[in-house]
Amino acid sequence: MNKVFIIGLLTTILLFPQYMFAQNNSTDRMALQPKDQSIIAISALTAKGDLVNLKPALNKGLESGLTINEIKEAIVHLYAYCGFPRSIRGLQTFMEVIDERKEKGLIDETGPDISPINNEASKYDRGKQILAELTKTPQDGKPAGYAAFAPVIEVFLKEHLFADIFERDILTYAQRELVTVSVISAIGGAEPMLRSHLNICLNVGLSPQQLKEFVDIIQCTLGDKEGHDARAVLNEVLKAKNLD
Repeated sequence: MNKVFIIGLLTTILLFPQYMFAQNNSTDRMALQPKDQSIIAISALTAKGDLVNLKPALNKGLESGLTINEIKEAIVHLYAYCGFPRSIRGLQTFMEVIDERKEKGLIDETGPDISPINNEASKYDRGKQILAELTKTPQDGKPAGYAAFAPVIEVFLKEHLFADIFERDILTYAQRELVTVSVISAIGGAEPMLRSHLNICLNVGLSPQQLKEFVDIIQCTLGDKEGHDARAVLNEVLKAKNLD
């Protein structure tokens, strides 16, 4: 018995470091799910107008488990950040992909439709509440900056972007933020907005490691410049929160 006990103890001691490494490695990675990886690529390519590479990304998205309605919702969402022309061209490309897949006998899951919104509060108040939830900051202060300079845009943001769009289901807040930061990274020159939305990404449950993976996907999908620029902003955000 003693001999068996000693052998078992030695085996445990020898294997323990490997087990701990595996556990730590798994925790450290906290990888984005394949569906979320596809949301990033689809959003970035649509925003960039790269319809040639968007087609295989859309195919991969469907094969990763995204429903037709989830992909449609992502492409609709991004119009608020890069405009109707890019969004509509993305939807038209997606229609082509679905038709091509049907011709091959591939029938993709449509998925649930948007749920009705039963909230009698004004859209402005609903948008303000959602923005406060996303930013973890009260929205009752006096408008400043661009909101004071052009008050109507602050109304549009709360009523349309954060009520009409963010209030819709099908996509989670985290997925909507992945769409948003992907588009902002693709169009470039909007670092303050990217910084703001990367902070929101952390607020809605995305981890620093997942955001680093997001940057890797942007670099692989769009190129070194876009990846470098996004990584620089992410590093600033993580350093400010002591998460680097």
